[in-house]
Amino acid sequence: MNTQRIRGATALLAFAATLAAALAAPVLAATPKDTLVIVSEQGPNGLDTMVPTANDHSRMVVWQVYDRLVSHGEKKLPDGTVSYDAKVMTPELAERWDISPDNKVYTFYLRKNATFHDGTPVTAKDVKWSFDRAVAAGGFPAVQMAASSFDNPGKFSVVDDHTFRITLDKPNKLVMPNLTVPVPVIINSTLAKKHATAADPWALEWVQRNDAGGGAYKIESWTPGQQTVFVRFDEWKSGPSPKLKKVIYRQIASAGTRRALIEKGDVDISVGLPPKDYADLAKIGKVKVIGVPVQNDLVFVDMNTKMKPFDNPKVREAISYAIPYKEILASALYGRGVLMADSTKPYGAAWPVAINHGTDLAKAKALLAEAGLPNGFKTTLSYDLSEATVREPTAILIQESLKKIGVELTLEKVPGSNWFAQMASKSMPMVIAEFYGWLDYPEYFFFWNFDGKNNAVFNTANYTNAALDAQIETARFTADDKVYKDSLTSMVGTVMTELPRIPLYTRFADYAMQPNVKGFEYWFHTHPDFRKLSKE
Repeated sequence: MNTQRIRGATALLAFAATLAAALAAPVLAATPKDTLVIVSEQGPNGLDTMVPTANDHSRMVVWQVYDRLVSHGEKKLPDGTVSYDAKVMTPELAERWDISPDNKVYTFYLRKNATFHDGTPVTAKDVKWSFDRAVAAGGFPAVQMAASSFDNPGKFSVVDDHTFRITLDKPNKLVMPNLTVPVPVIINSTLAKKHATAADPWALEWVQRNDAGGGAYKIESWTPGQQTVFVRFDEWKSGPSPKLKKVIYRQIASAGTRRALIEKGDVDISVGLPPKDYADLAKIGKVKVIGVPVQNDLVFVDMNTKMKPFDNPKVREAISYAIPYKEILASALYGRGVLMADSTKPYGAAWPVAINHGTDLAKAKALLAEAGLPNGFKTTLSYDLSEATVREPTAILIQESLKKIGVELTLEKVPGSNWFAQMASKSMPMVIAEFYGWLDYPEYFFFWNFDGKNNAVFNTANYTNAALDAQIETARFTADDKVYKDSLTSMVGTVMTELPRIPLYTRFADYAMQPNVKGFEYWFHTHPDFRKLSKE
């Protein structure tokens, strides 16, 4: 495993050498107090989250550049880190709202002085068009909208220029929290429509390359694969004016270079470093390291339940006893996560949960023998190459441990550009993957991962269970607290007994920043919120 790390580091350092001239540029030296420089391995592959190819960093852009109707308050975590508060709703573009007594009609009153970046006034027609667009986009955006029953444009209506209404068939507890995520964002429909075509009526091609927002920051420039420059929108009305005038989000492939830059003080924040670097930096203490367990997050091993031998629950259980849980957390994560194994707690109405045992190779061998495979079998374990820093040592540890019970794994490295397509194909026998829910509700996680009606991309176990689907539906819509908790308990018990998915750990969202960077706030999407940051 160390050899693999050295090879990876060598390749990255070689690439970093080609960037030496760029890294010497003044922008990476002492920047003004109103300018923040962030370095990351990854960056946006577009400026719109609606297109099928949009990556997670596209959603980082959308968060800064577009308004949502509402937002969340804030709270302090036990370690003092400031976090958003999922239980508190606050105004954003909507200055107030009404909810009908039957929880089926939501009316939002927009700020009358709000404008888009080009000066066009924001109206309820823009909100309606934006919501219709998110549903029409299909794929990820449409499923996200459907989580709160936003599945039909007929549910969205314009009351007047500054009043927007959502009317549901039945109550859904996820309505308000789902309005805070970077999907139902408000787009300048007048501007976007100018670039729509018969083949592209929602201007997806144009918006993914251009700014059509009215959020706190505008796009000054975007150079794919290199950097994105954000500048403050001084006419923003949906919150306090940000203190930072400019944010430069620069992509640098080499983790070693990104660490050196933060240690030298040439950049303000470094995200996406390997866990070992964050562990080292925290120990050294020169820069501030913040690590927050990602909410509703699980890194896991999925076994394709439609493929032999993983169609046999005994085989899946055997594999769960052969996973080296503690070694993975220590050696691949350097402790930057929460172990999801060896729990003594009974499964209840909470998620994610730790599996109720640890590593037991003798038990694993016995279960394989019960399954009719005393001599083991051969299969493939796949992982996302763009996450190789952690996924590769994890895969190697699993490979080494399973070999001891006669299971021979061939490791398949899937290029990051192909990863989602491979997940959607349901063609991989075993997978190391991750899902974290923007909405911190167990039924939301299950809706995205186990609901057979969705055929969701994250269900790489290809697991279907009609009874579970019914339980998920009950949990999503019931107003009875006891029924809700009983449904959750049943759901959790089902998947932890049938084990299509083996939990490994909940990872930390880690950030390294200069001591003079203030105002950091953790959000469910795990990206820094530029609106709150400042420098002393």
